[in-house]
Amino acid sequence: MNPDDQSLIAAAPSRGLFSQEAYTQYEILAPGTEQFAITYLLESTTVGATTISNATRAGSEGTNISVFDPRTGQPLKFTYEEQPNGDHAIKATLNSPIPQGGIGRVLIYKTYKDARTYQMNGDDLVWVRSLAGYRLGVVLPKGYAFTSANVAAQMSTTASGQLKLAFASPSGASNNLTVHAHKTAVAFQPITFTDMFFDDMKTLYTLDAPETGKINVEQTYSDTRKGTSVTLNQLEYMAVNDLKVVDLDTAKVLVPVKRGDSASVPLDVPITSDKQSAHLRLTGVINDGTYRVENGDLVFQRTVRGLRNTIILPAGYEVSAVSQSGTIGRAQDGRVFVALVNLNGENSYRVTIRARK
Repeated sequence: MNPDDQSLIAAAPSRGLFSQEAYTQYEILAPGTEQFAITYLLESTTVGATTISNATRAGSEGTNISVFDPRTGQPLKFTYEEQPNGDHAIKATLNSPIPQGGIGRVLIYKTYKDARTYQMNGDDLVWVRSLAGYRLGVVLPKGYAFTSANVAAQMSTTASGQLKLAFASPSGASNNLTVHAHKTAVAFQPITFTDMFFDDMKTLYTLDAPETGKINVEQTYSDTRKGTSVTLNQLEYMAVNDLKVVDLDTAKVLVPVKRGDSASVPLDVPITSDKQSAHLRLTGVINDGTYRVENGDLVFQRTVRGLRNTIILPAGYEVSAVSQSGTIGRAQDGRVFVALVNLNGENSYRVTIRARK
């Protein structure tokens, strides 16, 4: 390798089991303003922390800032201060310290002004930005249509008739997005496909020794359905033993209430507004024949659901085949994992993974 060729510097081995931990939506505002409104839902796992910070990107001027608690939907106190390097950062104060086994989160609304990102060429707009590997949405101003967009994305029309892109990077690397858009007289009718990238569900399958057929499953997700309880729809497609459900905002264990073949968990804070959600972690053990030994191979063959699914192999096993596109890495304990990111509109797909010792 030529040390002068910076394009060939090797990346470190993959260690992260999941990417796309935060969701960001950019709504491009009226032409000439150089502004775009941002909705940002981010998390922190720092136990004991009482604040979560979000820095304004260099060159962007932040205004119209508000911060909310996604659990209650109520405003949170925050400051917007200049940092030693000249940039600014939002520092939100949580209602309580992040508990052991829990996750802190905040919902931020803000507006950026950045002439480098948002430019006009006559009546045509150009929006260009390097977007970190999160789950992302970009909304055009009303009365505009896409001329081009260089990142593969789901597209829909909002209730207000604005065109929206939704996308993510399979590897979690940055998306260097350039959007060209032009004025149009077309009145777009709402076509609201489910934004599959807003869905934060991630499922971790940790495989036990192959001869046991056991899979330890951990699924983390947010549920936005209004009500005083949350139905555990996962149990319709996962036969889970030793079921445990935790409220990640508080680390409190929630006791499932069974009704026939379904089950739900009660919420301490009912969901009544669009700013709220329940943040849950479901764990248990699966032993349903989808993991077995076949001709000396470890075989994991299962229909998985949601955007992100990661499978960790037992110690000493090397992956030999994966039927769906995925990234390969090694967990902190040295075990091989396969991380799948579903970029298709369908919520479920079948995957086969084979490995040998």
